[in-house]
Amino acid sequence: MALSVPHPRPPVSRQRDAPAPGPWDPAAERCWYENGLGWAVASGPGVRLLTGLRFDVLELPAEAGFAALRHAGPKAPVALHGETMRLFVAAGSADELPGLLDWLEWGGIPLDLKGIGAGGLVDAPTPPGAVGRPGAAVWLRAPEPNCEVEATLPSLTLPSLTLPSPTPPSAPGPSPALCADGSGTDPHSGSAAGSDLVRLVDTAATQCHRVRLRRQSSQPLAFS
Repeated sequence: MALSVPHPRPPVSRQRDAPAPGPWDPAAERCWYENGLGWAVASGPGVRLLTGLRFDVLELPAEAGFAALRHAGPKAPVALHGETMRLFVAAGSADELPGLLDWLEWGGIPLDLKGIGAGGLVDAPTPPGAVGRPGAAVWLRAPEPNCEVEATLPSLTLPSLTLPSPTPPSAPGPSPALCADGSGTDPHSGSAAGSDLVRLVDTAATQCHRVRLRRQSSQPLAFS
């Protein structure tokens, strides 16, 4: 009796008549962002996203960014472009970044951490399942179509930056964490770092500083 050998099953990604990813198509990529996500895309060659409208971006070395991801929220979009990571945060966060770094006692310290806000542009990462051009940005954590991205973004909760009122002696509860000089609230304490953005920026700054120091220490000494 003749035996028939069944055809091999297609990979999981190719089942259910899913089309195979084709070559990079900037028109399809632009359509995915504009129609699928409702994000603003700049006119001109390439596909670039406008920041400051629905989101801002924190840009930092990828080595530092991976350590900060735990404070980015489980659904906040995160992109990787070469050795640079881009964390998507609430619109307006880029304007708050310098003051926030000062408040967290990072002011004046060189950090490879910058915010891209109103009027800025970032290269659009290749949509999930598509084939991007060589060297294109990619999604580590892609946004979900037909969902409001704002609800997933780390944001600045203003009450978290307000110094707490003194606790009456008769009132139960823990004492507020004080700064080293005994005044105010330590910005690195849990009571002060109450918002996702504060925690994210503090961790990102710490990791950026560590990466910078490690890179400097690995450079060969120059002898005259």
